[in-house]
Amino acid sequence: MFIVGGARSGKSRFAQELAKKLSHKVLFVATGEPFDEEMQARIDEHKKARPRSWQTIEIAINIGRQIERQIGDAEVVIIDCLTLLVSNLLGDEPDYLKAEKQVLAEINQLIACMGKLDASFIVISNEVGAGLVPETKLGRIYRDLLGKANQLIAQRANEVYFMVAGIPVGVKGKL
Repeated sequence: MFIVGGARSGKSRFAQELAKKLSHKVLFVATGEPFDEEMQARIDEHKKARPRSWQTIEIAINIGRQIERQIGDAEVVIIDCLTLLVSNLLGDEPDYLKAEKQVLAEINQLIACMGKLDASFIVISNEVGAGLVPETKLGRIYRDLLGKANQLIAQRANEVYFMVAGIPVGVKGKL
């Protein structure tokens, strides 16, 4: 499953609701890194919303390999989120072709991992292509690469949901 939407649109909450319906054996993969107090507060808020029984791992890059190593008996894997994963990979890389190669390799590695494991995956990402064109070159590179990553995951997903003000809108699969 792939859940995409704007910031604070209810993506994580919806993913957690779906996971609870599927299994109590959940691996939660957090890709965010707390670079400031506001980000730490968001991470703390998300942690409080998750059941304590869920296994949580924090991974900034190479998540496919890490999931394969740490999945244990999890039946559901939530990846929250692709948005920060792409940001972690991009860093300050001004060369679009190098950045694209890194991002596509990571996403393809994740897709391969998803195909190998006997678990349901719920991947979360932001839709950043529907707004204003970013002013900076790095901002435009980021928007474009996240858009490509989102497309790859959406193509692989059996269900895609777009979150609008906390309401999931079915785009692909079960509607």
